[in-house]
Amino acid sequence: MCSTCGCDGDGATIEHHHGHHHHHHAVEGCHTHSHSTAPEAERVRRVAVEQDLLARNNAQAAANRQLFTQAGVLALNLVSSPGSGKTTLLVKTIERLAGQWPVAVIEGDQQTSLDAQRIRATGAPASQINTGKGCHLDATMVADALPALPLAAGGLLLIENVGNLVCPAAFDLGEAHKVVVLSVTEGEDKPLKYPDMFRAADVMLLNKCDLLPHLNFDVAQAEAYARQVHPAIRIIRLSATSGEGMDEWLAWLQQQAQACQVIAAALGGGRAAAASSLA
Repeated sequence: MCSTCGCDGDGATIEHHHGHHHHHHAVEGCHTHSHSTAPEAERVRRVAVEQDLLARNNAQAAANRQLFTQAGVLALNLVSSPGSGKTTLLVKTIERLAGQWPVAVIEGDQQTSLDAQRIRATGAPASQINTGKGCHLDATMVADALPALPLAAGGLLLIENVGNLVCPAAFDLGEAHKVVVLSVTEGEDKPLKYPDMFRAADVMLLNKCDLLPHLNFDVAQAEAYARQVHPAIRIIRLSATSGEGMDEWLAWLQQQAQACQVIAAALGGGRAAAASSLA
């Protein structure tokens, strides 16, 4: 049982896709064992477990980040509520980048490999992590999924987190940026209701803007709420379906990728070793 969010991450599995062959292996989730103790002792124990859990996650996240940095890989953690359009956004992004930039994807869901199948249909490699009862990805799950992904140095790694605006905010995966996707079919007040997530994100993608003529959604209010929580957040209005705003999103990706590659070049020899580790 995860003391941070109350989810049970024991059942997490990673599916590796090699041609027509699928391989699954279990990964250690975040959990503690429940014991009957006095309320104050239980509270102290849970705080200690939470601190240990996050410390171990942050250590693995730091190792992931070092690997990505040395290889010049831009790793992004995409987070949102269920149904925001993250997978469609990834598919359209990959299609627009085809032949220009190597892309790999890690898909996080409680069950099924449906989203990974959609990604693989574009020709991009994808690893599916099923978290079972768990409601977020953690850094160890990402590390375990990396060896099966043919991600080249200088490439783009897109991590689609489990649909949830609460727990993923607390778990660093080693990404360069968290990108929160808010669709116009949701409420304008999501940034106020889930401030930790919007505060943790560097970018907010306001998705499904093609539907605005049919909805009662106040774009200016939603953006104001996001900036109330995080004044420096970058906001991009787009529609993965119609293509509106996709050029701005792709330009931001290219800008971040160039920054990653400059850092990797400055690090020199470590890049080759990191690239070998990712392959």
